[in-house]
Amino acid sequence: MLPGSLLLISAPSGAGKTSLVNALVKTADADATRLCVSVSHTTRPKRPIEKDGVNYHFVTPEQFQAMQEGGEFLESARVFDNFYGTSKSWVEEHLQAGWNVILEIDWQGASQIKQLIPEAVSIFILPPSLEALRSRLQNRAQDNPEVIEKRMTEAVNELSHYELADYLVVNDDFDHAVTTLLAICKGEYRPTEQELAQQQALIKNLLPKSS
Repeated sequence: MLPGSLLLISAPSGAGKTSLVNALVKTADADATRLCVSVSHTTRPKRPIEKDGVNYHFVTPEQFQAMQEGGEFLESARVFDNFYGTSKSWVEEHLQAGWNVILEIDWQGASQIKQLIPEAVSIFILPPSLEALRSRLQNRAQDNPEVIEKRMTEAVNELSHYELADYLVVNDDFDHAVTTLLAICKGEYRPTEQELAQQQALIKNLLPKSS
């Protein structure tokens, strides 16, 4: 067993994962919980508000392929025609140093890592509704309508893999979601029967065809 814990946080685009993780890290600092976020490598173009090495390590497809062939990634995946990968050495070093490491990752990557590190804790962020998800994507004003529709289609696909996660967290009440995430990170969260029932009811609304 490693001194630190590995936490895999997944969510469909627009569910508020990054905002939750940022708030979680600040809350953990105040709580004296050692928590850090792994910065992934990606071939996706950098957005104007993003910083290299902070939001992502932005690399060319050729650089990514070389790292992949060199076995430098703990996991890698293709999402929206771009590639994403998690540095194996960085994660291992921080876990050995006693840090709890968060990976913001899609369900494919989380599945890969769970096979390699079964003790990793996987968390899936649910939006309160598909309407709220669409509204958040539109309010970001980062994508055109065609891309938003593509993201909505992919979101439903992403949501269909919710059962792979150890825990579900609904991003409806933001502060409550952060508190729940911190409890999971500390190994102190046990969902009540009422919470589980509410989650299943929400899943039926998000994925009506699966009901």
